[in-house]
Amino acid sequence: MAGLAAFRDAGLVTTPQNLDERFRDAISALQPPDNRRPAEDAVRDGVTLTGARALELFDAQLASRHLDLAARWLRSFNEGFYTIGSSGHEGNAAVAAALLPTDPALLHYRSAAFFCARAKSLADAARDVLRGVVASAHEPIAGGRHKVFGSADLHIIPTTSTIASHLPRAVGLAFSLARTRADRRWPADAIVVATFGDASANHASATAALNAAGWFEHSDVRLPLLLVCEDNGLGVSVPTPDGWLAAMLSSRPGLRYSAADGCDLAATYDAAAEAAGFVRRERRPAVLHLSTVRLMGHAGADAEVAYRSTEAINRDLERDPVIGTARMLIEAGLLSPEEVVTRYDEIGWQVRKVAEEVLGEPKLSSVAEIVGPLAPRRPLRVAHEITEVATRAIGPGAAARLQAFDGKLPEQGGPLTLAQTINATLTDALLADPGALVFGEDVARKGGVYGVTKKLHERFGPDRVFDTLLDETTILGLALGAGLDGLLPIPEIQYLAYLHNAEDQLRGEAATMSFFSSGAYRNPMVVRIAGLAYQQAFGGHFHNDNSVAVLRDIPGLVVAVPSRPADAAPMLRTCLASAAADGSVCVFLEPIALYHTRDLYEQGDNEWLSPYAGPVSWSGEHAPVGRARTYPVGNAADLTIVTFGNGVRLSLRVAARLAEQGYGSRVVDLRWLSPLPAADLVREASATGRVLIVDETRRSGGVGEGILAALVDGGFVGSARRIASADSLIPLGPAAQHVLVGEDAITQGAHALLAR
Repeated sequence: MAGLAAFRDAGLVTTPQNLDERFRDAISALQPPDNRRPAEDAVRDGVTLTGARALELFDAQLASRHLDLAARWLRSFNEGFYTIGSSGHEGNAAVAAALLPTDPALLHYRSAAFFCARAKSLADAARDVLRGVVASAHEPIAGGRHKVFGSADLHIIPTTSTIASHLPRAVGLAFSLARTRADRRWPADAIVVATFGDASANHASATAALNAAGWFEHSDVRLPLLLVCEDNGLGVSVPTPDGWLAAMLSSRPGLRYSAADGCDLAATYDAAAEAAGFVRRERRPAVLHLSTVRLMGHAGADAEVAYRSTEAINRDLERDPVIGTARMLIEAGLLSPEEVVTRYDEIGWQVRKVAEEVLGEPKLSSVAEIVGPLAPRRPLRVAHEITEVATRAIGPGAAARLQAFDGKLPEQGGPLTLAQTINATLTDALLADPGALVFGEDVARKGGVYGVTKKLHERFGPDRVFDTLLDETTILGLALGAGLDGLLPIPEIQYLAYLHNAEDQLRGEAATMSFFSSGAYRNPMVVRIAGLAYQQAFGGHFHNDNSVAVLRDIPGLVVAVPSRPADAAPMLRTCLASAAADGSVCVFLEPIALYHTRDLYEQGDNEWLSPYAGPVSWSGEHAPVGRARTYPVGNAADLTIVTFGNGVRLSLRVAARLAEQGYGSRVVDLRWLSPLPAADLVREASATGRVLIVDETRRSGGVGEGILAALVDGGFVGSARRIASADSLIPLGPAAQHVLVGEDAITQGAHALLAR
């Protein structure tokens, strides 16, 4: 502590106090020139930033600086809960000035000056930010759930990203803005801007976004996207190697690169204006690399002296962008040193006053308040949406529907497989909603690895059904951006195992958008994933993946697993209607092994097929989110078998044999893994008092654990037994049978319960 005190005394630790003192000392040492530049002229030779605009941006920079000081002050007596500041990054105010106020922006957490520059007033900006700092329930975007930069009025999309996970969404939003549409949320000339830090540029999500932007450019797909890297040279305590960001960003194919001193307001403005102008004019992606500094450490508890030299700290202090702008204004004769200090103090007083006012505002005080915007469930609205879609398909859309199905409607043919049913339902979905898009790896010309999207590309064209690059992060990022822009994305992840490298796009981005914007922004989507196990001829753990724990752990996410064709269509329509009506993020997990299954009990019985229901029946077939389906077998009084996916077929086969032995069963198909149909579970379990859980996922972390918990929470007092797959990856070939649930194990478990 003695060493730290010595550093403070020397002014080398950037505390709020000495940062304030350094500013005052630096300004008092300056002398104004004899000549004064007119405010309408450039603030200095060789730049385009006018004096009048520079004065406005200086105020935004001062507000940003004082917000950091206020956050540290609030934290000093435990009333502030967020101290990651923007000191040293205030040059990003010029980026805001170089854009149109209607350009959607996704901001890095050190972009406070950008937020202040775009705000209607500095007082409004200060109140919004400080309400976030104190977790006030009156905070207008996240409602006290987190401190974010966001505002629907300012077209600033909230993000809490620290690892650039918002960049794939930015790519997706730019992709959507480039499409020709009548019902736009943003103007036709809008461009997307996303700011991010130098350390997060190394993250997989940033790499995916940079790669995707270049890939689209090389594919001749327009992408009005400006990525702004605010490079302060540090990732908390880890320095970014000198020259690394410039070398990496400038070498990206398909991305136009430019750089500027982010501590020089005029230079930053010119570079940002030039880069934004290029993107707006050419509708092509660009990267702007700003060199900044980080003052006052990473956050309130960060003592830089533990990992930085005095020389490095001093170099950053000498580049303080707020002092740099003040010096530029004084040298231009636009302000005197005394006027600068007066301006600094006036804005500081306003910010401190707002900080004192928000202190007493209420905090979120109940679970209901907190989770309200997370995942609204309005089944009546969803049912109404399905009815509206059906009405259009019967009436004005009937001719187009007949044409899309080549003159033969699916309900007029024979019973369909699971794959054929999903294909027909997707066709109807694309007909019903012009904003619906189907995309992913191999979904277009090939029609999907398993033929599920066959002919969709021919029926609706490359603008509605298209192949993407082979990167799941980008696929989900496209969906995030398209949903934000009012479209209805239906992306496909080719295999469940391929999702895991991109899962944070669902957890950290999709599921949080409504939560952190109080419902002001939504990213509705239905993510189709081919998954689960039991493939006989094409196996291994990458194609037979029975792990869904990561999906069930995401708050608000809907996880649907259709097992039979009869359920697939109404469940998929429910997911689509829920996305459209409630902004839901849905995962539609399709059991690969059941795609082309035809038989249930014996070869040739075709008992697994189902006729396709036409629009007249859609409303009546509605499958509400979180409702199970029960199949009674025999007198259905002896045993309840709870299962899903492949387990439904296995359990029905076992139940049929039990019926021959005189035991009646009810097989409960969960259908929805999240939210679990808890009420249906308890009711069906209580009807027999014996529950056998057949879970094809792993014993540890599998769905069965959630089922048991739901039964206990619901007051079930009967007997329960669980059959689950082994805690193992799935091996290739016949060895898979040893780790997966089989009919013999189900039969043994049933007899063990029936013997009680």
